[in-house]
Amino acid sequence: MKKEIQFSLVYRDMWQSSGKYVPRRDQLAKIAPVIIDMGCFDRVETNGGASEQVNLLYGENPNLAVRTFTKPFNEAGIKTHMLDRGLNALRMNPVPADVRKLMYKVKHAQGVDITRIFCGLNDPRNIIPSIKWAKEAGMTAQATMCITYSKVHTAEYYINLAEQLIEGGAQEICLKDMAGIGRPAMLGTIVAAIKAKHPDIIIQYHGHTGPGFSVASMLEVAKAGGDVLDVAIEPLSWGKVHPDVITIQAMLRDAGFLVKDINMKAYMEARHLTQSFIDDFLGYWIDPKNSQMTSLLVGCGLPGGMMGSLMADLKGMHAAINTNLRKKGEKELTEDELLVELFDEVQRIWPMLGTPCLVTPFSQYVKNAALFNLYSKSMDEKPFTRMDPAMWGMILGKSGKLPGTLAPEIIELAKEKGFEFYTGDPQALYPDELPRFIKEMEENGWDRGQDDEELFEFAMHEKQYREYKSGQAKEQFNKDLLERMEKAAKGGQQIVFLSAADKRAILHPDSEPLEAPANGRLFWELNFDEGSAAPVHGKVFRKGEPVAYLQTQHGVEVLEAFDDCRLVAIDHEAGDMIAKGQTICWFKHEEIKAEPKKAAAKAPKKAPAKAKVVEPKVSKWKDGMNVLKK
Repeated sequence: MKKEIQFSLVYRDMWQSSGKYVPRRDQLAKIAPVIIDMGCFDRVETNGGASEQVNLLYGENPNLAVRTFTKPFNEAGIKTHMLDRGLNALRMNPVPADVRKLMYKVKHAQGVDITRIFCGLNDPRNIIPSIKWAKEAGMTAQATMCITYSKVHTAEYYINLAEQLIEGGAQEICLKDMAGIGRPAMLGTIVAAIKAKHPDIIIQYHGHTGPGFSVASMLEVAKAGGDVLDVAIEPLSWGKVHPDVITIQAMLRDAGFLVKDINMKAYMEARHLTQSFIDDFLGYWIDPKNSQMTSLLVGCGLPGGMMGSLMADLKGMHAAINTNLRKKGEKELTEDELLVELFDEVQRIWPMLGTPCLVTPFSQYVKNAALFNLYSKSMDEKPFTRMDPAMWGMILGKSGKLPGTLAPEIIELAKEKGFEFYTGDPQALYPDELPRFIKEMEENGWDRGQDDEELFEFAMHEKQYREYKSGQAKEQFNKDLLERMEKAAKGGQQIVFLSAADKRAILHPDSEPLEAPANGRLFWELNFDEGSAAPVHGKVFRKGEPVAYLQTQHGVEVLEAFDDCRLVAIDHEAGDMIAKGQTICWFKHEEIKAEPKKAAAKAPKKAPAKAKVVEPKVSKWKDGMNVLKK
């Protein structure tokens, strides 16, 4: 009887290995039924990793996005799964145990079936508690081994690790080959050994295509008894992402495996929709180089998923390093030369730092250490002089036990700085925090959400959640989008014609501007202090309440709120000279419940704020401005 191989579409990781953001809720609702119609997927990755954090960054509620995306798959009998960073859960830094435990209850309630739990250090202490909590919440616990290639990470190392995770309660095992540098033969050996002892344990393989091994690795894993393979679809397959389902299906069918047919009409529709999401806004954060494979990754082992951020960091450091070289009269480096130097430095220092698996967040730590070393070299400084607290946290054992041993010079440097090494359970360093978040939500009148999902998001992504709630996140995202659109237009990458109305729609949808009625200098307070603070984002103004003041050649104009409204964005600071018709800030209509009903009477639609001229008494002329009598 033919061995059946199932396919899992890693739709979330397709986007996050290509760029920064993931599709909006409405876009996910469009693509889900088409993915189902393709007929070849038994699993779909719907959320996890950084996806919910970036939802907040562009002003969208991640809980609604997850529920929207999982629902059609749940109804179709397709299993959904998420990426879970173990001790770090859904962020870059460690998470208290009570927040980690709540995550599984929330995600199961939202329709997520499987959690893929990994630790970049492969420390079972960071994974096994999550196995227990996930199972208690009704989820399938898929324990994950981060695959890399080093003297430490041998086949025996992974076979022993799998035993510990299965003994700890894991229902499935995932081989997460995040950089795609796992050697096919070694992967086959690992899978065969696990299946020989645990034939009922489902094994799923996840391999990025960056250095080119993953197609061969998938065949070896399937031959060794693997059950599920992660795949992608165009236009985001290949490059630094994942192999395309069409290729893998054809390869496995030819090798004698049982695989599902692909509805090519639905595939092409999914391809078209995905491209439309890229064209809509997501493509402005996708580095074109992420569509290219490169064998340079074989040596350094960096994951394809971080290449976008790496290139951005490299560009920023490139100019600084060349400035230092120029001052010393040395030859400047091209970007490609610096990239090769960075890869070489990563390869050199990786074993010195204990050989952590190069996956989030440890790939960033090692990359940053290498990049700072190159900068220090251009400054004639010693290496490892610019490591931040997060890097030291990894080195000192606060994130778990390193797989390898630290170099003597790193240990000596830690002693010089007075640092102490930690060998206990990492979770013990991060006490429970939910009561603090519950108290603040009660004080703010914030709803904890269905199944406590809003409480979870606040506790998991505190800073981003605050910015989402205030509207600041949406404002910053829209500004970034507009800048990228205009830059693309100027660079000839895309023809974009943006009128003032277009810009307003992008920057502040469903809002109205407060425009200057004349030329003048802007002030937010009557004291005319150029350093006076502007009102905070989200501040509510009642009808007739002063918003700002404009010093004109004829006197001071008080800009009043025309209606009850909420401040959503500010374009200028106190002391700025403003031209007539220029936008000062933006408002959205806000219905204040405490107001009498007559205040909500219908009136002709107008801008939410207007200028009112007042004739203040002028006592003297100072610094070219009129100053009011107190």
